[in-house]
Amino acid sequence: MPIALLIRNRLKELKLGQRDLARAAHVTESYISQLLTQKKLPPAPNRTDMYKKIEHALKLPQGQLAKLADQQRLEQLRKRLGDQPTPLLHNVRELILRKCHPKKTRQIRTIFEKQHFGELERFVTQKLLGVVKSVARQELDNPTWMRKVARLSKKSYPQMRVTVLEFLDTTIFDLSNENCMAFLNPLLESWDIDLATFCIEIVLNRRVAPGHHKTFEFIERGPDKTSGEEPGLKDFLQDPLLSGDVSEEELMFLRALTFENKRPTPLYYYRELQSLRDPLHFHPPTKKASA
Repeated sequence: MPIALLIRNRLKELKLGQRDLARAAHVTESYISQLLTQKKLPPAPNRTDMYKKIEHALKLPQGQLAKLADQQRLEQLRKRLGDQPTPLLHNVRELILRKCHPKKTRQIRTIFEKQHFGELERFVTQKLLGVVKSVARQELDNPTWMRKVARLSKKSYPQMRVTVLEFLDTTIFDLSNENCMAFLNPLLESWDIDLATFCIEIVLNRRVAPGHHKTFEFIERGPDKTSGEEPGLKDFLQDPLLSGDVSEEELMFLRALTFENKRPTPLYYYRELQSLRDPLHFHPPTKKASA
């Protein structure tokens, strides 16, 4: 059953309206309306606190809405898996470049503009988005922080709550201008990257972001140093929709990928596979001169 249908039926049974639900969830009535009319995809359960509030208000079993949301999102993802990544909106790319270290901006811009949302641009965007998301997730239940960011973005408290919930549900493939103006712009001070090592340094705005400096490094190891197969890779290989035509050579590449503190999902391996197959990511083989 779609989550919207369940909520609408329960509202009718309890003789409640969308406004009552919005108050219980600490969001705007407009946001609830868009969810119930399925104009918005239900947010991921691990990125929102809304489902517990709604379940309490509607007297539903704990975890029921989260389970339905996961199922609905999975169906939607399966429909989108074959789509190619679309380029970032112009304003989003410009904001990311504007926050780049001045000495690197021209070089990074040249690399970004060679491809529509190429490998480096995805890498940088993912890291910036991840850091800012971690701040938003950490402060989600902090009304003081929420009101401070709301003032910076010229929004009301309920509007800011909605914006945060939507932002936490955002991926690099659907980052919007609103996300940038509400979060990336005020929270992100600057970033810099070493193109030789892919070490990226991110500086956050001290006024609104605790822990103002983050450093990430790309670590590559050979397959002999891996300690067992990643659960996400196992799930990827068990899903014929995702991995039905993967070759042995491609599988060796995917198995060689290692991670420090995060566990990649099956969708991550699918995206890596598509990236590996994209001829734009590789130089043509060099022809040897004949003797």
